Amino acid sequence: MRKPLVAAVFALALAGAGAAPAVAAGAPAADPAAQATQAAQAAPASVGKVAVADKDTITSTVNDLVTSATATVGRITQPSAQAVNFAGTVSLSNCSGSVVRMPASADNDPALVMTNGHCLESGFPAAGQVIVDQASSRTFGLLNSAGTRVATLRASKLSYGTMTDTDVALYQLTSTYAQIKSSYGIDALTLNDTHPTAGTAISVVSGYWKRIYSCTVDGFAYRLKEGDWTWKDSVRYTSACNTIGGTSGSPVVDDATGKVVAVNNTGNEDGERCTVNNPCEVDANGNVTVRQGINYAQETYQIPACFGVGNKLDLSRSGCVLPRP
Repeated sequence: MRKPLVAAVFALALAGAGAAPAVAAGAPAADPAAQATQAAQAAPASVGKVAVADKDTITSTVNDLVTSATATVGRITQPSAQAVNFAGTVSLSNCSGSVVRMPASADNDPALVMTNGHCLESGFPAAGQVIVDQASSRTFGLLNSAGTRVATLRASKLSYGTMTDTDVALYQLTSTYAQIKSSYGIDALTLNDTHPTAGTAISVVSGYWKRIYSCTVDGFAYRLKEGDWTWKDSVRYTSACNTIGGTSGSPVVDDATGKVVAVNNTGNEDGERCTVNNPCEVDANGNVTVRQGINYAQETYQIPACFGVGNKLDLSRSGCVLPRP
């Protein structure tokens, strides 16, 4: 489990982690508007050539122009990658997290903070244990886009927490989404309600370290076993997301949509087989694979089905598959 460790702090210091937070970098994408302008500017010259050509050439050239224009419009209407930053993430006393909303959440609903089940202030839930609607006054440091702490948010209760099948905790806050937006100009991150896809570019955003890890979804582990706990259909990262202690509970954000697809939770540190801090993958036939240095997250697409009007947890709702107490 990715909790803060003295070794992690030491390693980060040696690596110069006190510098500015890491962010995804790369060549700038082509400007669709510029491409469209160039296509429009090229059209008169093409039409001029058509005017002196034969009928077949005219037809062929016009078809080419229509195809080119359609492709240009297609490029313009495609969603561009979002700039992933720290806005809406939170720092906990021992982990990372984020202010999240369901696709159907209303602005005046009490806001929710998501982190890992193993980040609960009461310690790790036992295998098979599910905690619901438990009073809590836990606090969270709200970060803005630059990673600066701008507020302290407070929980009214732990709505849901478990390490069975998944590793997630959701706290209900004393503030609504509208109040957070009005006071600090920060929106909650939206949970995607569809299964993530292999090859998707993602960012793991740690509010604890104020650091962003960028990689892609490498694939999925049928079962991920660590010590006494087993998680289903876990996200496996490519090696670039080399998360460390303190990144537990970080939202895993789809770079293209800006929506949360998973919650970061663990990685195999020492190459051991299925021990604490050394999870192993188990396939449908019971075959075990150990991937030292590879890290994982738990999918969150199944969570929205379990919350109804007013962000109220209802594990009996149609489509809700989260474990029950």
